[in-house]
Amino acid sequence: MQSYQEFLDLSVGFPQDGFEIIDDELYFNDLNLMEMIETYGTPLRFTYLPMISKKIQQAKLLFQQAIVKNNYRGSYKYCYCTKSSHFKHIVEEALKNDIHLETSSAFDMPMIDALQKKGALSKDMTVICNGFKTFQYKTYIVDMLHDGYKNIIPVLDNKEEFNIYDDEIEMDTPCNLGIRIAAEEQPDSQFYTSRLGIRLEDIIDFYYNKIESNPNFKVKLLHFFINSGISDTPYYWNELEKYVTLYCKFKKINPDLDTLDIGGGMPFKDSLVFDFDYEYMINEIVSRIKEICADNDT
Repeated sequence: MQSYQEFLDLSVGFPQDGFEIIDDELYFNDLNLMEMIETYGTPLRFTYLPMISKKIQQAKLLFQQAIVKNNYRGSYKYCYCTKSSHFKHIVEEALKNDIHLETSSAFDMPMIDALQKKGALSKDMTVICNGFKTFQYKTYIVDMLHDGYKNIIPVLDNKEEFNIYDDEIEMDTPCNLGIRIAAEEQPDSQFYTSRLGIRLEDIIDFYYNKIESNPNFKVKLLHFFINSGISDTPYYWNELEKYVTLYCKFKKINPDLDTLDIGGGMPFKDSLVFDFDYEYMINEIVSRIKEICADNDT
């Protein structure tokens, strides 16, 4: 027993934050894991709800610190991505932290409506609607805009998606839009660009041709998603620079643009050897966005 504990400590450093050994039994945040295993068997998976709030608050704090450190004039908005878990107890825990939501499918929309009806969220909340839009998904978006969810932002995944909003949304119901940029994949990918989104070089022409003269719609947001997630690699920083540069160029012709939606997410701890410097990455993202915007007088 002692030699295995020494091996763990030498190889990964143990016990780690959240874990401790009490009377030769393993605990996680005061939960007796041995007792849980004896009750439920193995393999065992459980969700520790307080960790959800802790991680959301950590993200908010690290971005706020980076904003102050870099004298950055923008702000940060945390959106919980519902596809990460639709379980009621998890979504409601996330909602305790003054957050907004990001959806990915038609399935999410009735869930939001149900949460609103029970008072867990308000119709003023920002809801960013990402992902490929089936007919049902687009119909829910239109219906909820008409029902007073004024901060729903459908993010156009392709040029044709705009047509249903143009046809179905009533003239007295303004709609804010986002546009997803089709990211260039890594050099070893079988695809040159993502199958989702509008190609970077087509976005401004699309705006001029379809949206600019339509008083019902404003493009408020640009979204990009990199499959490898947020990572400290030359590929990631090169992609970020391209999309922030496009944001600067687009904002000069469309002053309504005010939000950059950075998709992909930070890596999360999935093993005892996990090592990721969140503080460095968040500070670097804020610093580089500010630098590119300053270079482009934006």
